[in-house]
Amino acid sequence: MKYDFVSIMDRHGKDAMAIDDLGKGGSAPEAPKEGFDIIPMWVADMNFPTVPTVPEAIICRAKHPAYGYFRPTDEYFEAIIDWQEKRNQMTGLSRECIGYENGVLGAVVSALEAFSAPGDAVLLHSPTYIGFTKSISNCGRRIVHSPLRLDGQGVWRMDYEDMDAKIKADKIHIAVFCNPHNPCGRVWEKWELEKAMEVYKANDCIVISDEIWSDIILNGNKHIPLQMVSEEARNRTIGLYAPSKTFNLAGLIGSYHIIFNRYLRDRVEAQAGKSHYNSLNVLSMHALIGAYCQEGHEWVDQLCQVLSENINYACDYIASHFPGVQVAKPEGTYMLFLDCSEWLQKHGKTIDQLEKAGWDVGVAWQDGRMFHGPNSIRMNLALPLSRVREAFRRLDQYVF
Repeated sequence: MKYDFVSIMDRHGKDAMAIDDLGKGGSAPEAPKEGFDIIPMWVADMNFPTVPTVPEAIICRAKHPAYGYFRPTDEYFEAIIDWQEKRNQMTGLSRECIGYENGVLGAVVSALEAFSAPGDAVLLHSPTYIGFTKSISNCGRRIVHSPLRLDGQGVWRMDYEDMDAKIKADKIHIAVFCNPHNPCGRVWEKWELEKAMEVYKANDCIVISDEIWSDIILNGNKHIPLQMVSEEARNRTIGLYAPSKTFNLAGLIGSYHIIFNRYLRDRVEAQAGKSHYNSLNVLSMHALIGAYCQEGHEWVDQLCQVLSENINYACDYIASHFPGVQVAKPEGTYMLFLDCSEWLQKHGKTIDQLEKAGWDVGVAWQDGRMFHGPNSIRMNLALPLSRVREAFRRLDQYVF
């Protein structure tokens, strides 16, 4: 491969929460016992160096010793339009539809503030990303969960009747959607998105669609932006994107919205601007431009090949070595969501004991209960395959 997804990157002391926060409490895993090094598999960032054009772009701009007030350049908007057209076949996108956001979760809150009031209910699928639950609750909205269901083939599906019933019962007019889904890894098919939009339309529901994982697509699956399934979806959806998951840029801060409908756009931008804090960082702008270039396309294509191999290895290993542990193979993202209910019952263990056993041997996986999985563990597989293999060797030898 042209790019290095094999070398083990030392992140100690380099502002890496995934490494440096272990053993410090909160939601972080405990530090491993003596004799075991850390295999970071919890925080949703990658243990690969980003595409070389990103640091090149940042360094080039940083060499000029003035960092004063600025406006986003034409190159910034053109990079986003080109990226979305080529990777997601998004049509009709213009710079007027694109707006900066400090983060996807901040954009979720801005949209909720623009189109709902404290105490209003918000529809959300579960299992779900903890950032959604915290953000929605912290701004005074009430979450109504519509559980995803595993079908006979072990594929997570939306329950459209449940969605419709709960929207009607709770008089819901705004929903948070995840496409691809975190933590389940579903890359929704077009017919699924169309059926979901039929429910939203029938109940006059605005949709906030988090599509931050849209570039991390595995094993030949295809991401379809919710806004592209129909004209109705185009006018009812607030789409949220960022280069951060794709290129490991979360520490730089910088997301963006795509909103085709002018009324929705005006309301969201007015709300986002009220703090006078939602402002683009000049180095983040150049990082995005450096990422969304031709070399960035090549790098992401190779990344998805590497992650597909990691996911395939892990799912095959679980199926053959860990009876009682269930996992639906992700179609996107680099996260696994393990259901350990059957294994725990068979062995008389608790989820806390299982998690601790992994942490003790350096497998820093993540408690899945915060994602609404009662006996679940979330695992980040964005590491060199050698580290993934070592993690599962330790789990086999010492844990399961």
